[in-house]
Amino acid sequence: MIPRIARPEVPRRPLSGPTLILGATVIAGVAAYAVTLYVPAVIGLADYATFSIFWSFLYLLVGALIGIQQEVTRATRLRKPGGPPETSRARNFALVTGLLVGVAIVMSAPVWVDSAFPDSGWGMVWPLAVGAAFFVIVAVVSGTLYGVESWGTIAFLIAGDALLRMGVVLAVLIVTTDPVALAWAVALPFPLTLVLAWWTIRKAVVGKTQLDVHYRSLSWNVARTILASACSGILISGFPLLLGVTSPEVSDDLLGLYILTITVTRAPLIIVTMSFQSYFVIHFRDAQGGFWRLFGALQLAVLAAGAVIAGLAWVFGPAVFAWLYPDERVPDGAFLAVLAVSSSLVAALAISAPAVLARSQHVVYTSGWLAAAVATVCALLLPLDFALRVNLAILAGPVAGLLVTVGYLLLADRRAQPTKRTNE
Repeated sequence: MIPRIARPEVPRRPLSGPTLILGATVIAGVAAYAVTLYVPAVIGLADYATFSIFWSFLYLLVGALIGIQQEVTRATRLRKPGGPPETSRARNFALVTGLLVGVAIVMSAPVWVDSAFPDSGWGMVWPLAVGAAFFVIVAVVSGTLYGVESWGTIAFLIAGDALLRMGVVLAVLIVTTDPVALAWAVALPFPLTLVLAWWTIRKAVVGKTQLDVHYRSLSWNVARTILASACSGILISGFPLLLGVTSPEVSDDLLGLYILTITVTRAPLIIVTMSFQSYFVIHFRDAQGGFWRLFGALQLAVLAAGAVIAGLAWVFGPAVFAWLYPDERVPDGAFLAVLAVSSSLVAALAISAPAVLARSQHVVYTSGWLAAAVATVCALLLPLDFALRVNLAILAGPVAGLLVTVGYLLLADRRAQPTKRTNE
């Protein structure tokens, strides 16, 4: 009998960080799509406008507070083994800032609650405050995990939060369509995901990480980054809220149609690139001679993807929408294509902005998103037809931001060339 020759075992290579994050982002995107597509089918476009305004308000705050995650990512380092125990500045910062955010929302509510939620009123304030406060903790935890490249735990947080939110929203819709109940269904997954993931979070970071900045520097950096993130939120998650506030003359069903088409068409590229913000910061920070190669490849990828999505949306979009919502208005294919192009421009800005932040250029980073937000708001306030204003706003905003961020990177590189030649 011929003896069998044992084959050497080949160790399995773990999935890379980008693969895990991309996979989790795809899962999160599918879950968000399920909510976005199913909710208006159940409650109609007119009521969907109200639901989407709460969603937009909450995620405008989330979009602003994501700046905390980026700064914590940049400042997080592994603690040296054998060193003296230190107070967890990240934990203390998360708890205090989360409490302040929740209190600020409740205290400011008398100013905006009647205009934002004329029917539900204070019933919407509490889930908004709870969701935003707990997202601060999520942002600090995620930033810490990014800083030590704990990709598996990050992927779990991204996918778990979205899947839990989808499940809770769909479960609530079985029982009621009450907007306050749906608001709680959107907000509660933030704290619930932290509870479910705590065992793996504790293993990855507790007692193993430290911040390389103190509270004062961290707070100052976070304040500047939050301003930039708030401006990015105006372009993305907060756009439906801004659209509703600047267009009181538009009917609820038409407003709901625009919000739904904007959300569905622009989501694929924007969700992916925004989920990779902290990953981009790390890799642009660590890139040496390959900076422009990495930057160019990423920009080419999102612009090419935007062109493909625009073509598909133009040809097939209206028919798909009519099939999904047979009793509602149908958007024009050209408008859907413009939305896809704008999504690629926002994605391009979401790449150039962390490239600037990786160089510690907080002023330029903030200026880029601020320019984009100002251009968007100004376009929506122009005395033009509603459709024309929307088209102009979704294109002008990201273009203005790209002019600032990419312009800085090119200028900085050009100024650095004479210095390199002199040193040589």
